[in-house]
Amino acid sequence: MTDGRVVAVQGPVVDVKFDDAEKLPGLYEILKAKTFDGKTVIMEVAEHLEGGIARCISLDKTFHLKRNAEVEAVSPLLKIPVGDGLLGRIINTVGEPIDKKGKIVSEESYWVEKTIPKPYLNPDRLVRGEAEILETGIKIVDLLFPLVKGSRTGVIGGAGVGKTVLILELIHNVVTRRKGLCVFTGVGERIREGNELYFEFAKQDILDKIMFAFGQMNEPPGAKFNVALTGITLGESLRDRNKDVLFFIDNVYRFVQAGAEISTLLGRVPSETGYQPTLASEVSNFQERIRSKEGGSITAIETVYVPADDLTDPAVVTIFNYLNSIIVLSREKSQFKLHPAIDPLLSSSSNLDPTIVSREHFAITQEVMKIFAKYKELRKIVPIIGIEELSKADRIIYERARKLQNFLTQPFFVAEVYTGRKGEYVSIKDTLAGCDKIISGRVQKKPEEEFYMIGKL
Repeated sequence: MTDGRVVAVQGPVVDVKFDDAEKLPGLYEILKAKTFDGKTVIMEVAEHLEGGIARCISLDKTFHLKRNAEVEAVSPLLKIPVGDGLLGRIINTVGEPIDKKGKIVSEESYWVEKTIPKPYLNPDRLVRGEAEILETGIKIVDLLFPLVKGSRTGVIGGAGVGKTVLILELIHNVVTRRKGLCVFTGVGERIREGNELYFEFAKQDILDKIMFAFGQMNEPPGAKFNVALTGITLGESLRDRNKDVLFFIDNVYRFVQAGAEISTLLGRVPSETGYQPTLASEVSNFQERIRSKEGGSITAIETVYVPADDLTDPAVVTIFNYLNSIIVLSREKSQFKLHPAIDPLLSSSSNLDPTIVSREHFAITQEVMKIFAKYKELRKIVPIIGIEELSKADRIIYERARKLQNFLTQPFFVAEVYTGRKGEYVSIKDTLAGCDKIISGRVQKKPEEEFYMIGKL
């Protein structure tokens, strides 16, 4: 059945004319058209223009889509399949499989909501002391940025400092040790990374615990923007079945960037910094869907690309507002081969609280942070006067900080093929014990090199 026809195609923007005003689709309604070589193009209504024209953003490439092509209204919102049939499968923005494994068998489907669903009462578990910490096996993360069920953690860093590798290690450890379910959403990243990710998980034999939704950098902006919502919908479907879900998104900045592209294509006036005027509402509509329900939860870990390493970028600051923990990856740490290259003094976590972690954990963490803060000051002095000129107390702090810094490095399972080092999983108990030994001076005579890239002490 023909509802309208294409009157203009400008890249990913398609104008569709509806002669019958009653058939004019609403905002976010899904339309489809055929190219002259028979391929289906899915579009989403973004605006209404005069003369019965709906301006749409294409979720597919618009090559070979011609004027006067017939357009059919499909559904009021995007609808994707959900259920166990998607475990180990890769879907695109519109829920179609892209892994060449055949059709997805699913009896259930979910609408991909564009706005925050109806709110419900969710008493703050932290007040009642019921926060559950998810152990990751990564020393520096478990020590300084404990992962609490239902929270949002941002992994911040510029290009090439190890954001994706850290995310992969978190997925590997959580799936293999905790037998959890994961949803991985690739937004605007390299196809090569998605390919490597998939085969790495196949090699580790954990594909059957992960759902994938990919909208890579070669896709039109509509696909990159909406795939984040497709991914969170998969997470919500598992949460509604009383599952605890780990939701990974790489990269949430590309979601914002795709929104800016769409805004420009639609001719909206940009904000003072060049981003879309709807930046805050778009980020809010996405982030507020990451939450727990009675019986199930979504815990999010989001990588955030920082353009030009500028932490004051408006998009980065907007994303920060929704994060419980901010893990900042430092280029300087990466250059010194301190992996994971997390800068504890630039990072922060609201989960590091004695009502959430144990009192012993909190006390050790405070002492570690004091040592790192003092070490930062001493580092500026030592190259000038030499370590021998430091007072005895300062020299002890300097040496302990170097040992702590090395101890909190760790060989990753997912990087074994590149580093030649066997991956290590370290429990929170062993991490605290190791830090306590260094802080108390019980390993003062051991050289700092012996602490580098080890597991437990």
